[in-house]
Amino acid sequence: MKEILHEIIKSSLKKAMNSGILGLSEIPPFTLERPKEERFGDFSTNLALIIASQLSKKPSDVAGLIVSNLNGYSNIISKVEVAGPGFINFFMTRDFWLKGLSEVIKKADRYGSLNIGANEKIQVEFVSANPTGPLHVGHGRGAVVGDVLANILKKAGYDVCKEYYINDVGLQMETLGLSTFIRYRQLFGEEIEFPQNGYKGEYIKDIARDIIFKKGDHFLKMTEREALPFFIEFTAEVILNGIKKDLSEFGVYFDRWYSEKTLYERGMVDTIINWLKEKEFVYEKDGALWLKASAFGDEKDRVVKRGSGYYTYLASDIAYHKEKYERGFKRVIDIWGADHHGYVPRMRSAIKALGFDEKSFSVILIQLVNLKRGGQVISMSTRSGEFTELAEVVREVGRDAVRFFCMMRSSDSHLDFDLDLAKKQSSENPVYYVQYAHARICSILRQTAERGIKIPDIEEKKGLSINLTPLKLPEELSIIKRILMFPELIEKMALSLEPHLITHYLLSLCGEFHSYYNKHRVVSDDTDLTNARLILVKALGIVIKNSLDILGVMAPEEM
Repeated sequence: MKEILHEIIKSSLKKAMNSGILGLSEIPPFTLERPKEERFGDFSTNLALIIASQLSKKPSDVAGLIVSNLNGYSNIISKVEVAGPGFINFFMTRDFWLKGLSEVIKKADRYGSLNIGANEKIQVEFVSANPTGPLHVGHGRGAVVGDVLANILKKAGYDVCKEYYINDVGLQMETLGLSTFIRYRQLFGEEIEFPQNGYKGEYIKDIARDIIFKKGDHFLKMTEREALPFFIEFTAEVILNGIKKDLSEFGVYFDRWYSEKTLYERGMVDTIINWLKEKEFVYEKDGALWLKASAFGDEKDRVVKRGSGYYTYLASDIAYHKEKYERGFKRVIDIWGADHHGYVPRMRSAIKALGFDEKSFSVILIQLVNLKRGGQVISMSTRSGEFTELAEVVREVGRDAVRFFCMMRSSDSHLDFDLDLAKKQSSENPVYYVQYAHARICSILRQTAERGIKIPDIEEKKGLSINLTPLKLPEELSIIKRILMFPELIEKMALSLEPHLITHYLLSLCGEFHSYYNKHRVVSDDTDLTNARLILVKALGIVIKNSLDILGVMAPEEM
């Protein structure tokens, strides 16, 4: 709908430019926004302010010139006002909104699909939890944010690759393998102290028992150094397979699982550090190698290779991100836990050192989840083993509830996840509230068909084959406007990387529908009104389902 108005404004500007009224050589880029208050119209633009600054004129005078050239569109624009310092507010006709409703019906599941991405390749890397233990609900939040964002970007016309980066080298993997090895020996009766920084969860004992079942006492005669490679690899593989299973049951799938270990096996870390040394972006100090991160915006330089000869995580991350761009991705989006906040400028400086545009690199930080039961927060600590696994939460409240709840707040805000609320089958539960709206619409359409009332067809070329003018109620027009906001919402979320906006939209839309349904009958003795309202609820059902599909949440037909 914004595109139609956008083209009208451009056409009017061209007339003004051709007649010499405006001394512009070309039309500057401008935006149309939906005002927060209805009294400021359906759409508003700051175009006059942009042009006024270029021509050294008063914005209100320029706005008046633009408005005076908006002739011949009375069937689309009912009123235009100049407000404040020169904003132009547009009030659209009811026919304009009614006509848009037909597009929803015709496009159905394609409604909201855009081409703003122009098939540009984007990589979204998310979850990427170290394979040191099962996923908890905090990981689940990052999984949903990444998955939903990828769905939105695909809907907006981008070519999206979802990737999981497996941190399968380094000290934490040695600690993991050692934790299992010690439990293995303890299960054979050895009195041996468990490492203070080891992984204490019951899952480590389970893995040790599995090794005993498969290998017996084979490793008791080995030294720690001899046995550790097997225990590291075996433990990591078991945990990673568990992670994959949990994510699959959570409805999250990846196009690629990328092992950090392969970067070392292919010599890619050595290659990139040597390249940076040749560029003089890496220097030696105190026996270690340092990246000149401060020269690229970081607060200080960073170690990429310790004096011990071991590379840091930053070194392999630099190699990994360089390969991302080499694979053809024009934009790279990383979704990390909030504890990685300090790592963002570090990685951004590395991107600039590699010669890539820092604007092509985005990081979304996921804040913590407070899991609550009975009003009390449940403690979570991976290393101590005191945490609630994601799989347990999904089993308890259902996949749909977990996914929806994880998207109800911006990722940079803490999330309180109330398990008791998530299980309620009432309007208090947000996901139930939205799903019930869809089921209610399906029930209306089903009962209508059972009564022999045929929902009017939409003709592909001529638009609606019925009259929608009976939709005169303010509530009906408000619902239609909100339905037609959906493509704009997809665009906004894709450009701002704010996928949580879709739950806000759904709750608001379904709230309007429930209120409307409780006051007005869809099917009545008035045939024209019935037909028009059936089209309205069918369009509404399409948008609710398309939104739930993006969230990876079911759109039930019965509840």
